[in-house]
Amino acid sequence: MKKKQSIHWFFGFVSLLFTLGSISIGGAEESILSKFHPYVGVQEEYNDNILLTNKNKIDDFITTAMAGLRFSALSEKNYGADLNVAGGFVDYAKHHDFSYFNPFGNLNAWYTAPPPLTFRIRDYLMSSDAGREQEYAVSAQPNQFLLSTQRGVHAVYVRNVVEPSVDYQFAQDGTISLLYRNNIYRNEKSSLFEDSMENTISPRLTYWFDIRNGIVLEHLLTFGEFERSPDFVSNLTRARYTYRFNPMTSIFGVYSYQRLDSKSPGISYDVHNPSLGIEHKFSPTLTGTAQAGYFWQFPDQGSKTEGLFYMLSLAKSAERTTYTLSFQGGYTEDYFTAQNLGFAKYYRTYGTISHRLTEKLTVGVTGSMERPTFSSSGEKDWIWGIWGTASYPVLRWLSLSLRVGHIEDHSNVNGSNYSQYRAILYATAAL
Repeated sequence: MKKKQSIHWFFGFVSLLFTLGSISIGGAEESILSKFHPYVGVQEEYNDNILLTNKNKIDDFITTAMAGLRFSALSEKNYGADLNVAGGFVDYAKHHDFSYFNPFGNLNAWYTAPPPLTFRIRDYLMSSDAGREQEYAVSAQPNQFLLSTQRGVHAVYVRNVVEPSVDYQFAQDGTISLLYRNNIYRNEKSSLFEDSMENTISPRLTYWFDIRNGIVLEHLLTFGEFERSPDFVSNLTRARYTYRFNPMTSIFGVYSYQRLDSKSPGISYDVHNPSLGIEHKFSPTLTGTAQAGYFWQFPDQGSKTEGLFYMLSLAKSAERTTYTLSFQGGYTEDYFTAQNLGFAKYYRTYGTISHRLTEKLTVGVTGSMERPTFSSSGEKDWIWGIWGTASYPVLRWLSLSLRVGHIEDHSNVNGSNYSQYRAILYATAAL
């Protein structure tokens, strides 16, 4: 599939918004066109190691000029949409051959109809040449990145993820859901970083038998298609039982089983992962979760991988300050990325805090440390980074933001080590 085809998922739905005509809010008719807000933006970046190399670093000043359109309609009745679509040009001051056109799009729309059926669609479109791609999952935290890395060469890639879903509420505390995900990754240097496509179908059942006892049952059927790596079919089943002591405290048990069948010469494997956990609300704004268990990966060839599985997190969301602190251990999988590194034993520490210093000025700090060990290659990495942010609305229609960060990778593979400093200043003007 060509890059152009992957973009059609996004813009095809956008065109439907113009056919809706008008929506009723509080008895008054408001044209949908009045909810579209155009904007322009300029971003200036300094990057001291564009290609993430260990030696002979290449630095540059990078200017991005972008124009876009935002749309937001939160209906008081039963439907709504959030949309942000933009296009821009990325210009390198020293290395002009690195310059490229950069499309971007983000869509989240829903519609609820009787009987209680809710239809949703999410679409994420992005293009970048960053050595490490930002995590694109809905649950991703700020400054969270994929493990796959482009080193030593400049390459522009495009990703488009579309997720239509439907929820049926068959009881007051019971829902059946069905989600489909199409995830397309295309890289202009496909001879080095292969193209791929994911198709996932995921049914899910959530049901509370009473005020204390609830279950979640879900299955993920994933078809992975790759340009050179072996294709695979993955079946992952997860069951969770929750016992709620009171509105503040719950305990839960989770068991997941995955079977990944890979075409030759790939290696198929099974993963078993039981765990127990507790959730507690210390206050209306502070929530903590602790979960611990064990995992076993049994490949059809070679030795098994096993280890402790755990997750500790604190999350606070208040008027002036929000923060998240988490510790994770166990395993992860890296597919549908530039490298497709596969199964990895994985440990991660992450923390982010945002604080509103004044009515307009907001500052934040994010830090992370990761330790992946890849089964297929034996590569082991220590990856850490820290980022500082600040945002300030100068006028009602003009805002400024600053982001400064440093990241390092210490690997046991020769030539894979790198360090990088980046500073980004961004100005946005919106109607």
